[in-house]
Amino acid sequence: MLRPCVVCVTYGMLCGSMARSQPGQTLQVSADAARWDLQANAKLAEYQGRKCLFLDGGAAVLNDLEMRDGVIDVDVATPASRGFFGIQFRIASDGANAEWIYLRQHKSGLPDAMQYTPVLRTGLNWQIYNGPGFTGAIDIPKDVWFHLRLEVAGAQAKFYVKDMSKPALVIDDLKTGIQKGEIALAVLTGATYFSNFEIRPTADAPWERHPPQTPPGTLTKWSLSPAYDALERNPERPLSPSGHVIGWEDVEAEPPGFVVINRYRESPHPMVTFANDFSKRLEPQPGMKVVYARTTIVAARDEVKKLYIGYSDDVSLFLNGRILYRGRSAQNFRDPAFLGIVNPENDAVYLPLKKGRNELMLAVSELGGGWGFICRLEDAENRTVRAP
Repeated sequence: MLRPCVVCVTYGMLCGSMARSQPGQTLQVSADAARWDLQANAKLAEYQGRKCLFLDGGAAVLNDLEMRDGVIDVDVATPASRGFFGIQFRIASDGANAEWIYLRQHKSGLPDAMQYTPVLRTGLNWQIYNGPGFTGAIDIPKDVWFHLRLEVAGAQAKFYVKDMSKPALVIDDLKTGIQKGEIALAVLTGATYFSNFEIRPTADAPWERHPPQTPPGTLTKWSLSPAYDALERNPERPLSPSGHVIGWEDVEAEPPGFVVINRYRESPHPMVTFANDFSKRLEPQPGMKVVYARTTIVAARDEVKKLYIGYSDDVSLFLNGRILYRGRSAQNFRDPAFLGIVNPENDAVYLPLKKGRNELMLAVSELGGGWGFICRLEDAENRTVRAP
């Protein structure tokens, strides 16, 4: 199971003065170079006759270099049967946001053997950003050296595994919006070795976003509450002022309609008890946070409308103060291999709308892997306005 709490360790104290290498200059950094900031379980090692960096939970951060665009090359070998290893780039100065692309040894050959995910406010978001441009199949060699290359240009990137003539994954829209930052080799778990690291900064490419289309009927205008301890709230009741003023924040869903709460609220990192023990799936999960989201649907008449909804990881849905739906789609919750991938066709709710303004409110809780939701009405006849 992907553990975002390890990423927090990975992003621990990033410091030192920043310098930008000139385009075209290749920088080779040996495993024993003083420029590596070895964090957690990262250390210098020797493997199969090579001096290299060993990581098994931790990171090797390259100090004194900040990259916007460039090419990163590195050799990697892993004897582990299970794990997560890869390259973090454009790590923000606060250490809480970054881009990350990684491979999963235990998924070798499967459609999600490799994954790109943005890290937002320390939270991984692989459940939200999934499919073409985010995941891909690749055979991951075991216990032999093979080559990785990452090419970053503007808001796009290409990732090569073994075959340098064809990218294994094309990332058409990098999601954090960060345009430059530090670089790190990172491993959540699984013994992995890195050697022959090189980086070649390139001239800045135009910054052009390539977001997907937002389908008609998507609810895009929302207001978010502060984050609360989920165990202190009644999930079957909507949020009410309760004697204090709620600081609602207006947000706009990003294409194709996701409201990624990790962009606005710090990600929680609870130790999920049912991650390795399915019998504990109904236990309370200390550390789980909940954010309430509201919008207004204006209906031309009294009618019932179908609302498609995808969410991560737990949701209650209220219409005009009345609960209509409650569900949990967390990783490992519905069955031990369940991933909790978000899409708007995951579930559907039939909304009994009244003529005029209708308040739709969601209570969305997070356990890990991405905090957010997406809602789409079956057709675009109704319009939405931002809640007051």
